[in-house]
Amino acid sequence: GFAIPKESQNKVAKFSFHGTPAELRHGDVVIAAITSCTNTSNPSVMLGAAVVAKKACELGLEVKPWIKTSLAPGSGVVTRYLQKSGLQKYLNQLGFHIVGYGCTTCIGNSGDIDESVASAISENDMVAAAVLSGNRNFEGRVHPLTRANYLASPPLVVAYSLAGTVDIDFEKEPIGKGKDGKEIFFRDIWPSSEEVANVVQSSVLPDMFKATYQAITKGNPMWNELSVPSSNLYAWDSTSTYIHKPPYFKDMTMSPPGPHGVKDAYCLLNFGDSITTDHVSPAGSIHKDSPAAKFLLEHGVDRRDFNSYGSRRGNDEVMARGTFANIRLVNKLLEGEVGPKTIHIPTGEKLSVYDAAMRYNTAVQDTIILAGAEYGSGSSRDWAAKGPMMLGIKAVIAKSFEQIHRSNLVGMGIIPLCFKPGDDADTLGLTGHERYTINLPNSVSEIRPGQDVTVATDTSKSFSCTVRFDTE
Repeated sequence: GFAIPKESQNKVAKFSFHGTPAELRHGDVVIAAITSCTNTSNPSVMLGAAVVAKKACELGLEVKPWIKTSLAPGSGVVTRYLQKSGLQKYLNQLGFHIVGYGCTTCIGNSGDIDESVASAISENDMVAAAVLSGNRNFEGRVHPLTRANYLASPPLVVAYSLAGTVDIDFEKEPIGKGKDGKEIFFRDIWPSSEEVANVVQSSVLPDMFKATYQAITKGNPMWNELSVPSSNLYAWDSTSTYIHKPPYFKDMTMSPPGPHGVKDAYCLLNFGDSITTDHVSPAGSIHKDSPAAKFLLEHGVDRRDFNSYGSRRGNDEVMARGTFANIRLVNKLLEGEVGPKTIHIPTGEKLSVYDAAMRYNTAVQDTIILAGAEYGSGSSRDWAAKGPMMLGIKAVIAKSFEQIHRSNLVGMGIIPLCFKPGDDADTLGLTGHERYTINLPNSVSEIRPGQDVTVATDTSKSFSCTVRFDTE
C-alpha cells in the first residue's frame, strides 16, 4: 500500500540509539499510544490492556526503548481504577505512563520522536508505523514521520508495541522471546473475557466516579486562577495568537449580494481522489517551516509553544495559513513532489499554498480547485470550508463530494461542481494550467438543485458539470 518496490521491502536501517546498535524495518512501530478518545471510557479495554501488560511483564517481554509509548485517559477515573487494580505498574514498566488527560497522539500531539529514530526513518525512507487507540489516522496527522498509522484497541496497542512491528501474523509468529529464551505468542498474553470481567468487577467502583467529578474544579489551580471579566461581550485581545476576531462579517450587508459566477480563474491545486478534510485543514502539529509557523514566530511565539492547528482554531490568521498545509498533500501541479506547495501559474513559481493564494488575491484573480472522487471525506471540519474561502477559492470541481463537506462549502460561498459520469480532469485533458470560467444563472430564481452549467477554459475546452446545490 505504500508503493515500496519489491527489492526494497526487506530493507534494514541500522542506527545507534543512545550508544546501543538498533535496526528499523518497514512497518516497525515507533509510536504506540493509548489515547483519550473512543476507548478510554470503556473499563474493559483499559483494564484489558493492563492485564496484557502484566502477562507480558511476567513472561519477560519488553518494549523496544525507541518506541514512544504513552497513556492518556479521557478521565481521572481511569487512573483510579488502574491504581486500585494494582495493574498501572505493569503499564509503567512497558513505558505506558500516564501523560495527561485529553487529546494527544491522534490529533498530532505526539511530540518529537528520538532524533536518532527520526534520522533513520528520513535518511532511509522507511515506512514507520504508529499504533493508537484513537479514531483518526489521516495522512500526516499522527506524526510527520509515521506514514503507516493504525487504529487498534488499547490491548492491541500494547501487543503491537511488544511485537515492535505491524508486519506480523499474531496467529503464527511469536511476539518475542521471554526471560528463559522461550518464544512468546499473542495467545500467551491475551486475557480471557472472564479474566478482564473479574478485574473490572473488583476495581471499577461507583465512588471513583463521584470523587473524581465532585473535585473537577479543584484539579487545576492554573485554570482556577485565570481572571474572568464579568462583561456580557467578549473583549477581543488584538495580541492573542489563539483567539482572533474573525473576518466573515466584514462588509456583510443585510441583503445577500446574489449569485455570481467565476471568471478566468486560475487552478490553485489539482488533486486526485480521497482528499480528506485533514488534507484541507490539518488538525495536527504546526510544521516549523510553514506559513503558520512564520506567523507565530513573528508574533513572539517560541517553536515549543506552537501547539497544534486544532488548538488554534479560534484564530483565522493561523488557520488560513494552515489551509492545505498537510505535509502529505499530493498536488498534480508539482508533478511527483509531496507537500503543501503549489505552482503560481502566471509566474511558474513554486510557493506555499497560502503564499500562492495571497498572490492571486492581491491581483484580484479568482481561483478554483480540481479534484477526483470523495473530496472532503473524513471528519466534518468547519475549517476545511472556512479556510478555502479565506484563501479566495471560488469553486471546487470534483468527481464526487462527501455530503457534509459539500454542504459546508456551499455555506461558505464556494461552488461545488461535479464532473459528469466518466469525466474527470484527466479524461478531459485538463492540466490545471488553464483559466476557468463558470457561468451561473444571474438570479436566484433561475438556480435549481442539480442543474448543469458549462465550464469553459481559455484553451477552448468546455465541459458540462452538475452544480451541487442539492436543496432549494
